[in-house]
Amino acid sequence: MNHPAPVKVTYKNMRFPITHNPTNVTLNKCIEELKKYGATTTVRVCEATYDTTLVEKEGIHVLSRPFGDGAPPSNQIVADWLHFVKIKFHEEPGCYIAVHCIVGLGRAPRRGAFKSKQLLYLEKYHPKMWLRFKDSNGHINNCCIQ
Repeated sequence: MNHPAPVKVTYKNMRFPITHNPTNVTLNKCIEELKKYGATTTVRVCEATYDTTLVEKEGIHVLSRPFGDGAPPSNQIVADWLHFVKIKFHEEPGCYIAVHCIVGLGRAPRRGAFKSKQLLYLEKYHPKMWLRFKDSNGHINNCCIQ
């Protein structure tokens, strides 16, 4: 099965490659892609379909934060995500945090792939945190993350 190429979402010093979900059969190719981006963490938002041992052995930490396909994440998942992103980009500005669900649609959506439940969730969403960071010119920037 051909998988779509990763999509890189970037804002200031935050970088998120959105990838397809690997299986044990395609895991080596996925690790190769993650290394190409320099990702040190991948966040899995779907059910487990591969053994994380090989990924972790390659120095890439796997965080599992599964939630239903096409559904918004729970408040706890959002809180955990915000906390993780704030710390990660503070400690490693410019790093990559990879995110994947099954095919990059529904939970880790690509452009044009949002579902109506997700759009409604985003319309009603109120930012719970703002990231403050300095860019390469020393200017302080604010970013709402969801």
